[in-house]
Amino acid sequence: MFRYYLKLGTLSIRANPILSALMVAAIAIGIGACMTIMTVRHVMSGNPIEHKNDQLYHVQVDNWNPDDPYDDPDGAPVQVTYLDAKALFDAGRAFRQTTSFKTSRVIQPEGADARPFQEESRATTADFFTMFDVPFLYGSGWDRSADETLEHVIVLSRELNEKLFGGENSVGRTLMINDESFRVTGVVDTWNPVPKYYDVNNNPFEDPAQLFLPFSVAIAGNYDNSGNTSCWKPIPDGTGREGFLASECIWIQMWVELQNESAKQDYMTFLDAYVEEQKLIGRFPRPLNNHLRNPDEWMRYNEVVDDDVDVLLGLAVLFLVVCLLNTIGLLLAKAMRSAKNTSLRRALGASKAELFKQHVIEAGMIGVAGGLFGIVMTWFGLRGIENLYADYDFIQHLVRMDWSMVMLAVALAVVSALGAALYPTWRTCNITPASYLRLQ
Repeated sequence: MFRYYLKLGTLSIRANPILSALMVAAIAIGIGACMTIMTVRHVMSGNPIEHKNDQLYHVQVDNWNPDDPYDDPDGAPVQVTYLDAKALFDAGRAFRQTTSFKTSRVIQPEGADARPFQEESRATTADFFTMFDVPFLYGSGWDRSADETLEHVIVLSRELNEKLFGGENSVGRTLMINDESFRVTGVVDTWNPVPKYYDVNNNPFEDPAQLFLPFSVAIAGNYDNSGNTSCWKPIPDGTGREGFLASECIWIQMWVELQNESAKQDYMTFLDAYVEEQKLIGRFPRPLNNHLRNPDEWMRYNEVVDDDVDVLLGLAVLFLVVCLLNTIGLLLAKAMRSAKNTSLRRALGASKAELFKQHVIEAGMIGVAGGLFGIVMTWFGLRGIENLYADYDFIQHLVRMDWSMVMLAVALAVVSALGAALYPTWRTCNITPASYLRLQ
């Protein structure tokens, strides 16, 4: 019977091409608007390291002003000071741990005609690459001993390796950076987690660093921090870099990898003990307010998904509802036009259930067509957003439609069409055959 109802649905659609086209268009436009915003939100709220969500934790300790919390009502700072980053790292209480900050370095390529250029970089520690599952095209990251001995080593991105070495295996080669010689230990394969969960403080949607180098080398070399820096106490005049490192300024991101819940509880106990110890020497004037947040929690805490996106999504859903109301009206008009055929089928013995199945299958066909055209509308909507915000390099990462969104678009269209068809189908199935047949 299913094939028979498909045939009847096809004939009905062909018999009313204009009404059918209007219904498909209404559903497609509604789906396109809704899925455009939903796709952007899907990308913004994603977790690129979901498989390690219960092992990775961002460290927060509250060293802030006792009279003015970092974030209302009692939010802890989103980064840590150098004093705390070094003390916690040196304690080595986590299975793996990493500290990092954003910096910028001048690369001096080989060749007389090659001109130096500035590149976004990340100063970090050896565990960064293993903790965050960074894929390598050539070589690997450096080992922990390189952090301890201030070894001048670097890891390049695939794009930067193409630019400097033509894509060849550059492991072991040297590169001049700000008049310092560095040895390449590895080349990262294509890696662009969106959002950039390990550093959401410095635009979570921008491209990752093109160059990675040891945190200890950056500190010893007085490399500037090009990321966010916040201070609640002034740095004493004349103290320079040493004063900054000893200050209560927050500018470093710290993550730890803990293998189970017991390890997490042990680390939290260690954090609390550390802060209590610091209180004895006059630091951490606020009440105990330490946190270990996994990537999901960390991105929600920092509101990676802007409230405006949720507002736009709500408006898009309302627009879809309006489109469905129009579809209901069109389905009612179509039902009235086919009332005579429906009455004839009822008179010949077709039950209400059979008529219901027929009209539901026809609505599903219209929904599938609306979903397919809705995908096209979504593509145009995403391209419109991309062109509107073309000045922002990161926008290209937010307007990508994956297969899950494609399938959701079709499913949403079918469900919407079936929902819109319920009332018109109920009206159609309750038509009294005699009221139409006696007019024939």
